[in-house]
Amino acid sequence: MQLHRNDVLDGAVAILDEYGLADLTMRRLAGSLNVQPGALYWHFPNKQALLGAIADRILAPLDAPVDATEWDTQMTELAHRLRDALLSHRDGAELVSATYASRLTTSQAREKFVKATLRAGMVREQAELTAFTLLYYVLGQTVDEQSRMQMDSVGALTTDASPLFESPDATARFDFGLQLFIGGVRHLLGDRVRN
Repeated sequence: MQLHRNDVLDGAVAILDEYGLADLTMRRLAGSLNVQPGALYWHFPNKQALLGAIADRILAPLDAPVDATEWDTQMTELAHRLRDALLSHRDGAELVSATYASRLTTSQAREKFVKATLRAGMVREQAELTAFTLLYYVLGQTVDEQSRMQMDSVGALTTDASPLFESPDATARFDFGLQLFIGGVRHLLGDRVRN
């Protein structure tokens, strides 16, 4: 059986979803694919490149066209789409955050945030900073959310000490911060804001 790049990616995502990022090793991946570890390097020069490709796959839903027409609803739609994509994979937010920090992902997700912000009336430099800020808000919130879910799922804390008990509606918590962010953009633009 010939090993293809997508086979390696499929196997890596399966390990990520079952065991988590810490247990996604090239040795484990090779074993799951019944190949020697060296066979993986034909498709990916190192683990970091593999992680970048996994991040691109996780972020693929952001490539779809945006349904919303106004800049604020575009940002909201994109932020929720990003959060949903990250939550669809165990440790998805941690993996994507690491690949963004090391510039390993080729996803254009951030550029979609930039376009929505430009539509609001910001100059390019501010739009870039705004996109990074929103991107890292979503990543940070989702890393926290996934950590809370994992701690809760393994019973690491008693019910009354569970972080989920403090704030059970993660989506409402996420939306509150997102609306604060969008309100801040609107305030920053003042009279220049476009609708």
